[in-house]
This record gives sequence, structure tokens and C-alpha cells, in this order.
Amino acid sequence: MPISHSQSEDNPVIRSGQQHGPTVVRLAAGFQRFQKRWYCKENNLYIELAEGQNPLVLVIACSDSRVDPVLLTDSSPGDLFVIRNVANIVPPYAPDRNYHGVSAALEYAVRCLKVPDIIVMGHAECGGVQSLLDKTQPQHDEFLSIWMQVIHRARDLVNQRLPNAAPDERRRACEMWGIRVSMENLLTFPWIRQATEKGQLRLHGWYFDLRKGELSQWNEANDEFIPIVTPCAPL
Repeated sequence: MPISHSQSEDNPVIRSGQQHGPTVVRLAAGFQRFQKRWYCKENNLYIELAEGQNPLVLVIACSDSRVDPVLLTDSSPGDLFVIRNVANIVPPYAPDRNYHGVSAALEYAVRCLKVPDIIVMGHAECGGVQSLLDKTQPQHDEFLSIWMQVIHRARDLVNQRLPNAAPDERRRACEMWGIRVSMENLLTFPWIRQATEKGQLRLHGWYFDLRKGELSQWNEANDEFIPIVTPCAPL
């Protein structure tokens, strides 16, 4: 989106006198709009948030640029504690001396912030899941293939149950199974399992169909994802 002359005069990036590309200028202008909304005298939310956070829920989502959980749920600053990675994966509990970014964030959200709900939110058209399914693609990456092996069981289940299905159906099924595998991995963390057993923590699996604009939730009793927000009516 081009920035007008009047906009550029108010843009802090331009006022700084440094040369920046259009992307940086656009993002700085976006921060300015955020600033006016949340730091204004009438509604300075960050006066309260600066004292600490008390998020409503932990959301584990994909890094995909199309599926920002804050935007998708129309949430405000402070509402969501968010973990994002390729394919919204939760690795199993592994208390060793290695680096565990997802596990560290889980521990902080559950044991320190005491979030009452965790949502694992997957989505349609996931490139990470596609890479897991695509046997013909040579694996020259350093990290992605190893990371995706955390949910290899989702691929195995698709291969067992849908060996001859169309590629789109197989990917969709693998995306949904990936959510369920991550939910199962959450319960390998003893302090998550204990909190769920005591009724202090609830786990949810969500699937966002970005083509339809539909949101579904995993229903354990029915053993399927059931729409909780249906697509908009066609125009």
C-alpha cells in the first residue's frame, strides 16, 4: 500500500532520516496505528499490561503468515500467549540438557502463568505437512525434515487409512492428525497431565480451513473435527 506525502511526514522511519525500503516504511506506519489505538489517553491498555500478563489461553499455531491466531480470533494485546512454529507441532516431553523452545514456552504458560486452556491450532494448505507427505521432494534442508518427524505418526496413519486418496484429501487428513498427535504429546508433560486430571487445564484442537473460512474443533466423543464456526454465506 503506497504511503502518501502527508503520511510520510508523520512516519517515524522517514523522520529518522534513514533510507528504508517500502516494507519497513509500511510496517512502521502499522506500528504507529497500533500505538494510536492502544497507547491513547482514552484507552491505554499497556498501562495495565506493563505490570504483568494474565492471558486467557495458550495457542500453539503454525508460523504460516496466513494464520496469525491474534488476527483470526480478533483478540487484543494480552489475551493470547502464543507459540508458533512450522506445522504447530508439540514435541514430546524430553527433560534433557538440549534446547527446547516449545517446551520452555509451555512450561512458562502452564506453570507460571497458569493458563486454563491450551489450543493446538492447525490449518489447511500447510506447507510443513505437505513436505512430510511429499516423498518425491529431495530433502536438502538442515532442520525442516527432522522437525516434521515429530508428527511422522500422522503421515503413517494417513498412509494406512487413505493410501489411494487424492493428494488434497491426504494432506487435509494429515493436518488434522498432526493436531491430534501434538495434543497427545502435550499429555506427556507431567505438569500438563496433572493439571488436566485436576480440571485446572483444558486441551483443544482447532483446524482452520483458510479456503472456506471455517473453524472446526476436535470432538473426542465423535472422533472427528466438527465445525464450530461455519463459512460465510456466499455473496
